[in-house]
Amino acid sequence: MMRKKAVAIMLVVLAMLVCMTQAAYASDRELARWSRSEEYTDDMGGRFILRATLYTSDYVNALVASEAEKNLWTASEMEDYKYNFLKGLNLDERIAIHLELNELGPTAHMAPFNEMLYMWIGNKKYSPTQYDERFNLPLQGRRDGMVFFPRFDEKTGEALIKRDVSLRLVILGAVSPVLGNKEIRFTWDVKAENTSFTGTAADRMEVDRLLRRMERLAQEKADLENQLGAKNSEIDEISARIDELQRK
Repeated sequence: MMRKKAVAIMLVVLAMLVCMTQAAYASDRELARWSRSEEYTDDMGGRFILRATLYTSDYVNALVASEAEKNLWTASEMEDYKYNFLKGLNLDERIAIHLELNELGPTAHMAPFNEMLYMWIGNKKYSPTQYDERFNLPLQGRRDGMVFFPRFDEKTGEALIKRDVSLRLVILGAVSPVLGNKEIRFTWDVKAENTSFTGTAADRMEVDRLLRRMERLAQEKADLENQLGAKNSEIDEISARIDELQRK
C-alpha cells in the first residue's frame, strides 16, 4: 500500500515537472519568436550587443503560464497575476519592448535616451512615451529595461495596430561609440491578435482603459462646453450692442 502511494506521489511529481518544463520551453519559443538581437564590433576590439523583445500577447501568456506552473496557481490566481502584470506595465495602452544592452568598449553616453530611438508603426513614426531612465546614465557593461510606445492614437483613441502591420524599431548609431554611424533596425511582423490580450484579466484592463478614456472625453466635453458658453455670452453682448445702436 505504501509502495503504491509512493509511486502515485512520484507520478504526480513527474507530471508537475513535465508541465513546468513544457512551460519553460513555451517561454523559450516565444522569447526566440519575439526577440531580435545584433552584435557589433569596432577596429579597437570594442563590442556592443543589443537584444530587443516585443511584449506580445503570446509572449506575456507564456511568461504567466510559466509562473503559474511553478507556483501551482489556480486559474483565478493566474488571471489575477496576469492582470497585475498587464496593469503594472500599462500594456492596455502601450506597446512594450524590453531592451538588453551590453557595452564592451568605450563608455556609451545615451542621454537623452528617448532621442536615440523611435518606432515605425506601419508608415507612421513614433517616439517613446516612457522608458527606463537608467538608460540615460553612462553605460559600461550590461543594462536592461523597458521602453514604451503608444498603442492608440492620442486624438482619436483608435488602435494603431488594426490588422497585419510591421513594427520597426530604429536605434541610432549615437547610442554606442562602437556603432559609429550605423543604425540598428529590428522588425516584427504582427497581427492585431498578437497585441490583443484575452481572458478575464484582459477584460478588466479594457474596462480600466475605457474608463480612463471616458474621463478624458468628459473633461474635453466640459472644456468645450465652457468655450461654447463664453462664445454664446459674447454673441449675446454683441447682439445687445447692435440693438442698442440701431434704436438710436
